[in-house]
Amino acid sequence: MQLKDFDFYLPEELIAQVPIEPRDRSRMMLIDRAKGELFHYQFNQLDKLLKADDVLVLNKTKVIPARLFGNKKATGTQIEVLLLNRLEKDLWEVILRPGKRLKLGQKVVFGKGLLEGELISIKDNGNRLIKFEYEGLFEEVLDELGKMPLPPYIHIELEDKERYQTVYAKESGSAAAPTAGLHFTEDLLEKLRSKGVEILEITLHVGLGTFRPVKTENILEHEMHSEYFRLDPQTADRINLAKKEGRKVIAVGTTVVRTLESAATYSTKKEGELSALDGWTDIFIYPGYEFKIIDGLITNFHFPRSTLIMLVSAFANRELIMKAYETAVKERYRFFSFGDCMLIL
Repeated sequence: MQLKDFDFYLPEELIAQVPIEPRDRSRMMLIDRAKGELFHYQFNQLDKLLKADDVLVLNKTKVIPARLFGNKKATGTQIEVLLLNRLEKDLWEVILRPGKRLKLGQKVVFGKGLLEGELISIKDNGNRLIKFEYEGLFEEVLDELGKMPLPPYIHIELEDKERYQTVYAKESGSAAAPTAGLHFTEDLLEKLRSKGVEILEITLHVGLGTFRPVKTENILEHEMHSEYFRLDPQTADRINLAKKEGRKVIAVGTTVVRTLESAATYSTKKEGELSALDGWTDIFIYPGYEFKIIDGLITNFHFPRSTLIMLVSAFANRELIMKAYETAVKERYRFFSFGDCMLIL
């Protein structure tokens, strides 16, 4: 398939710059795959659209304040460090801006000396490895000095950095939020539980590769980024039971899709069953992919020509998804991280 097959016109003013309040008042487009029809709701009506025995799977990852601003120890030159992956206790893969200002062995100082980082290696892809020194707990130092790594298309700084976290975020490690989950409130989750919807959690730490554009016209030539995920034994067993009983498994976000479909692909059990698994996935899902686990998907509206719209097109049919996006533009839905969403059933 060609990259142009996933393109659409998006007016810049539809890119949401701030989150809606309260969280669950965002709009939600329902896509009925069987009928090929579109319907319009608010997210706080989700409990009316799911069935009592459905399984909803959330990504409990937590975004770390991964943007650090410091100064080169030797000259005072300002350096921005964006944390990507924690490789060891104090060793991180990072992006430096400007990258060429810091040479191997040179140090950056943050927060008047609360934190120091030394450049120890440069990777082939241009990312750097930095070793940090500090006193106390790294997480506490980072919470004091770091800023939320908002996507490059958001130009307004958040007043409350917790608005770039889901209400169920627990495990620190992401450089970007699993944005489909930003619509949930504690009250809505309780309504779903009271109805009988089973709510389970996985972990996938979202990397900045999620924003990396596809540059190859033939999409099969695109190289996917890797992200760390974990599916624990109890959750795998609960999902396997739901599938045996014919209940629907609904993923909240493409990160959950990537986790469950990766775990199914590398399962040590029989085909169509999950086994507990943790590791790195670079799964690339595009039209033609045969889904093994998920029966429904909640997801935000994504970039044109992105791997995310390709994944959604694989699940719902490319023509139907392009129709949905055209309708979303016409109906003035809000796009991307702080935007509205769709429920695909």
